[in-house]
Amino acid sequence: MINETIHKIDGLTFHAVKTEKYKTNTISLKFKAPLQEEVVTKRALLPYVLQSETVKYPSTTLLRRYLDDLYGSTLHVDLSKKGEYHIISFNMEIANELYLSDRTPLLMKAIELLGEIIFSPVTDGDAFNTETVNKEKRSLKQRIQAVYDDKMRYSNLRLVQEMCKNEPYHLHVNGRIEDLDEISASSLFQYYQKVLKEDEVDLYLVGNFDTEEVIKNVGNYFTFNEREKQELTSQNQSKEITSENEVIERQDVKQGKLNLGYRTNTRYGDPDYNALQVFNGIFGGFSHSKLFLNVREKNSLAYYAASRVESHKGLLMVMSGIEFENYEKAVTIIKEQMEAMKNGEITDAEIDQTKAVIRNQLLETVDTPRGVVEIFYHNVVSAKAQKLDTWIEGIEAVTKDEIVQVAQKVELDTIYFLTGLEASK
Repeated sequence: MINETIHKIDGLTFHAVKTEKYKTNTISLKFKAPLQEEVVTKRALLPYVLQSETVKYPSTTLLRRYLDDLYGSTLHVDLSKKGEYHIISFNMEIANELYLSDRTPLLMKAIELLGEIIFSPVTDGDAFNTETVNKEKRSLKQRIQAVYDDKMRYSNLRLVQEMCKNEPYHLHVNGRIEDLDEISASSLFQYYQKVLKEDEVDLYLVGNFDTEEVIKNVGNYFTFNEREKQELTSQNQSKEITSENEVIERQDVKQGKLNLGYRTNTRYGDPDYNALQVFNGIFGGFSHSKLFLNVREKNSLAYYAASRVESHKGLLMVMSGIEFENYEKAVTIIKEQMEAMKNGEITDAEIDQTKAVIRNQLLETVDTPRGVVEIFYHNVVSAKAQKLDTWIEGIEAVTKDEIVQVAQKVELDTIYFLTGLEASK
């Protein structure tokens, strides 16, 4: 099984994941900070500005050309929300020179380039390049707009906004269009300095390499001062639900989007988290699940019906696409599947099949270097240390009673329905 060794290098935590499984080395640099309304859009913009140009490669074309020179290395940035943390990731994949006849030190050059991207952006001293910031603001606006144009993603966003109205989690990972005009090249540069000073920074390297040599190079190119861990105050607070919140929204759409949001009161690292995963698989996570079979197949009520868990926030989301007139019936049948779970109407075959699918999913995830990083990063976000093989063993050991117990903690919070302008509901 793949393992990591963890090394502190001043204000940075380096995670070495040594394996001969891949012919590449994969680097992932992650910045973690609490989700905050006043900076969410700046934070979403920042990585795209940084990856555009550096002092040494002062245009996107020159930077990309240099990546091509490194045997077609790739660089891309990513934003994610894990619980109430907002994560920026810089990901690089490079060929491993151990498997090439040309022994150019590609890994060290990649680490140097990543250091250059983070610490040597193009500035005039106290502001980024205005032209670059404006270009990336336009691109970010398009990314935010794309969510509103895709009604499946939009309905999920609206469910979260309604369900977590007074919690940081309601914020979208890409921020808000209305904030963009206010962001200037200098205000973004000020925020960038705050990120370098305060964010929790983790650097992952997955592949076949000399750990000591890498640590030395990381120390040379990444200079982060020691910093305090930023703890969340709201992450593990349970919300008291007095009644279901029903939200009906009307737009010119051809198909209804019915989304239900539940509080699981269970999070990654909790003793019953494995049982929650199995519960979700049986309830709506897979194609053999109760939602898929009863809402979609047996009653032909939905074009799709599935559920997923937000591990670090403790939410369960049900997503379905239905005809407008099937709203009441679909809600009833979804609720019936949840009651069946709470009442223990679960067969051994459902449990066994679900465990097998989860096991395969985990093994497929660690088939890719990026997947390996994501699995290990759960431990950073949750401040828990769980090994992959322990996780798989934990899934295998889940009992029917544990599934029922975890189901009984699940509470319906919000029903969101996007319907047509003329529809009765």
